[in-house]
Amino acid sequence: MDLKQSIAELKKEKNAIILAHYYQIPEIQEIADYVGDSLGLSQIAAETDADVIVFAGVHFMAETAKILNPYKKVLLPDLEAGCSLAESCPSDVFERFVKLHPDHTVVTYVNCSAEVKALTDIVCTSSNTLKIIESIPEDQSIIFAPDRNLGKYIMKKTGRDMLLWDGSCLVHEAFSMDKLLALHKKYPDYKIIAHPESEEHILKTATYIGSTAGMIQYVKAHPKGKFIVATEAGILHKMRKEVPAAELIPAPTHEDNTCACSECAFMKVNTLQKLHDCLLNESPEIEVPKHIQKRALVPIERMLELSK
Repeated sequence: MDLKQSIAELKKEKNAIILAHYYQIPEIQEIADYVGDSLGLSQIAAETDADVIVFAGVHFMAETAKILNPYKKVLLPDLEAGCSLAESCPSDVFERFVKLHPDHTVVTYVNCSAEVKALTDIVCTSSNTLKIIESIPEDQSIIFAPDRNLGKYIMKKTGRDMLLWDGSCLVHEAFSMDKLLALHKKYPDYKIIAHPESEEHILKTATYIGSTAGMIQYVKAHPKGKFIVATEAGILHKMRKEVPAAELIPAPTHEDNTCACSECAFMKVNTLQKLHDCLLNESPEIEVPKHIQKRALVPIERMLELSK
């Protein structure tokens, strides 16, 4: 029996659902019940009637699913699937920072630990950050964490003066401006589309800036378009599947790696074999302490309510 067939049978036997992020390897995206961005994955996790959730993504995503489903079993194929952005915001240091600014509303990007979410007033994703910031009264001071690039982008869009945590995503800071401009000079009819976690000088070159889901929708709206895509290269699989006539080139990075693109090493630790084994053994299982789960649930539910 091959892995895909075995996974399908195990899923049926255990009443399990497989959720995968756009940055996962193509083999995992193909077998998943739902492939999406952080907001979409959170919404599906909140609504599912499955007994077991297998989260093919990174640790903070599986934690979010567990916070939303404290009585369900949530599995992550590899516990080493972390996140450089989440790691840039240690909860103990962030707690001290928050206490220094007690009059601020705390907004945290979903790419953070459960402990950081528990210190938060409302969570956001790149799909809904603008809407969430605009929902907060203009005279209310805001702490925005952990991504400084997304924070700067939202400040520019809204005119709000937010207090930013100094964190970032290594994947989205890997793009080379010089190489990107050289590539665009070579292909001047290609539009640059970028994720708002990218640095400001990259965003200035972009025709469209948006979340992973937003970028896919933009390409779908221009099905015969030509694009240089500035986000993690895993998204190209979904884009090519959804819009086969579009011409897509990954944005180049400082590194001379095999794909000449930006890949998240954490996202890529998950494999089909690990997914199969975690479903078979129901391990590794994600646990969130009850007191953290209760506190972190509140800002996540606020986000989901505002995102309807």
